Amino acid sequence: MDRKLGRTSFLRSGYCERGCTHPHVHWVVPAGGLALDHTHWVRSSERYFLPKPVLREVFRGKFVAALKQAFRDGQLRFEGDLKLLAQRKIFAAWLRPLYRKDWIVYLKPPFGGPQFVLQYLGRYTHRVAISNHRLVSFADGQVTFRWRDSAHHHEQKLLPVPLDEFLRRFLLHVLPKGFVRIRHFGFLANRRRATTLPLCFQLLGAEPPTEQEVSSTDDAGPLPRCPKCGGPMKVIERSTADEIQLRSPPLVTAAA
Repeated sequence: MDRKLGRTSFLRSGYCERGCTHPHVHWVVPAGGLALDHTHWVRSSERYFLPKPVLREVFRGKFVAALKQAFRDGQLRFEGDLKLLAQRKIFAAWLRPLYRKDWIVYLKPPFGGPQFVLQYLGRYTHRVAISNHRLVSFADGQVTFRWRDSAHHHEQKLLPVPLDEFLRRFLLHVLPKGFVRIRHFGFLANRRRATTLPLCFQLLGAEPPTEQEVSSTDDAGPLPRCPKCGGPMKVIERSTADEIQLRSPPLVTAAA
C-alpha cells in the first residue's frame, strides 16, 4: 500500500521571526489512494484521515526503532551526564519506558481547508531565510532587521545583532549537501506520476488541470498590499533570477 499512497514532503531549514533555527518537515497527504490492483480509488474516512491513537503509537514505535538503529550504527554521541548511556544495557533500559508513555501528537484538520494549506506552503517553499524588506540597516558591525512578536499581537520590532551572528543564523537555513527541499512519494513520485496521476483523475471522475490553470494559480489569490500606503499592489513585470542583480537593501534614514 506504501506505493499506492501519494504524499509530498517540504523540508524547511527553519523559520523564526528572530532568525533562530527551527528545522521541520511539512507533509501533504491526499485523503485516499489507489487500490492495490489500481482498479478503484480508496477514500479515507469522512471524519478524519488517521485516528490519533493509531498515529501516536506508530510514530512512537518508528521513533524509538530509529533511536535503536542509530545506537547500533554508532551515530549517537553521549557527553557529560549522559556518558553512561553509551553502554548498551543502560541505553536499552533507558529506552524501555518510552513504550509505556502516551506520546503527544498534534493532529487537527487544517485551518481554512486543503486549499489554504497548499497556498501557505507555496509561499515558503522557495523563499530565502529573510526578505530584503525586513533588513533595516547595517552599521557599526551590526545588522538590524524587523521581526514580529507573536506574543504581543504580532507587533513589529527591530532586532540588532552582530554581523557574525546574523551570518550564522542565515547559514542555518542553507540545506546540507544531499538534502532535497521537496520530495514526492507514492503515486506522486516523479518517475511514476505520468501514469498514476491521470489514472487517479479518471477514477475520481475529475478533469486534470490544464497547463494554463496550473501556471495561473499564483495570481488567483488576493492582491498584496503596499506596506506604506496600504493600497493594492499589482504585478506589472516578472524577472528571472539571471535578470535580477544582487543588491543591498535600501538605506533607511533615522527619520523613517
